[in-house]
Amino acid sequence: MSQQQNSFPRSGCVAVTRRTMDTRPVPRRRTGALRHLLLAAAFLACSSQLLVVDANSWWSLALTPIQRPEMYIIGAQPLCSQLSGLSQGQRKLCQLYQDHMVHIGDGAKTGIKECQFQFRQRRWNCSTVDNTSVFGRVMQIAGDVGKLSSTCRCEIRCGSPRGVRPQTLCCRPGSLLTVRLSPALYGGSRETAFTYAISAAGVVNAVSRACREGELSTCGCSRSARPRDLPRDWLWGGCGDNVHYGYRFAREFVDAREREKNYPRGSLEHARTLMNLQNNEAGRQAAYNLANVACKCHGVSGSCSLKTCWLQLADFRSVGEFLKEKYDSAAAMRIGRKGKLELVEKRFNPPGPEDLVYTDPSPDYCLRNETTGSLGTQGRLCNKTSEGMDGCELMCCGRGYDQFKIYKHERCHCKFHWCCYVKCKRCSTLVDQFVCK
Repeated sequence: MSQQQNSFPRSGCVAVTRRTMDTRPVPRRRTGALRHLLLAAAFLACSSQLLVVDANSWWSLALTPIQRPEMYIIGAQPLCSQLSGLSQGQRKLCQLYQDHMVHIGDGAKTGIKECQFQFRQRRWNCSTVDNTSVFGRVMQIAGDVGKLSSTCRCEIRCGSPRGVRPQTLCCRPGSLLTVRLSPALYGGSRETAFTYAISAAGVVNAVSRACREGELSTCGCSRSARPRDLPRDWLWGGCGDNVHYGYRFAREFVDAREREKNYPRGSLEHARTLMNLQNNEAGRQAAYNLANVACKCHGVSGSCSLKTCWLQLADFRSVGEFLKEKYDSAAAMRIGRKGKLELVEKRFNPPGPEDLVYTDPSPDYCLRNETTGSLGTQGRLCNKTSEGMDGCELMCCGRGYDQFKIYKHERCHCKFHWCCYVKCKRCSTLVDQFVCK
């Protein structure tokens, strides 16, 4: 299996310990016992220290186990000082709204999972060369690479390159690990635009739901006005998701990092800041505008003679699909003379608040390139009969594919037994699989 995983990467993490900053030649072959002995010694040297590195973004909260404020004991280190990746403004917001942080982390996780789902059949599938990237194989990754000494470093990696047997060591439990962004997300590509948008939408989703569930001290159920088109005999009430609060808080927190930057007007860095703000807003708009009215029937024997309705967040899959469409139709922008983003192609309509924008072309994801963060598509599963992006012709970039057979196990011949359970058999089917060369 190649380094770029398919939709279902191998479970379990593999720790790889290697030597760095050592210019001495290394023999090509070692005996198995000696090799494992050296590997174990290097690993012990690494694991004896606490892995603490700086993260580049609040996205790292997705991988940080955040303890609720009320669970901290007297004299313990403050919550916000333990969280990596926060800008100065975000850290101040953390101090004011500590009970929000666990939900921001949940929102980031939701965005990551949705990104992986939406791009599971694309050449870029939210995986990156840097296994420590948030938008890589993040759901199975424990953390980042940290410098421990001048001679060794530890990293955690899931799966292994095709044809390379993974090691079986794991970093010591309790090590403090955080994450870095991959090179692919430093630029201003479409992929960067989508990741910023889906992350911001995830925060709106998580905070709005937390308000409704009474988990935050500064908000409660939604107080949105009754829709004008709601029938008069239907009651407007219940406890809806507080989408208004979720939107406002996500705007303050997520945009804080970008607003703190003070790059020269008209510079490339300034263009990236404007791009990030636009895409953050597009993600929030998606979560906000897709919220809909949900109703519950009341009455004898479900007659639905009366309905109670409230505002409810849309299923996040709908948000992901909406933003995926915006990704496909994203507008190419450049920095203008007045220090604002302008369309590269003037014949198109300018983007609205709900549209994604990008400033750099996407890298070639066909081949592995550590500079751009591309893992390539070697070893990716493809669909032989599809003519879409998941088809072998496009996914494999014309390199061809290998065919092999695997057994697929699934439930079958299910029967309902009175009363009341369903009993199924387990069937195995031999199916064809196609993998890019």
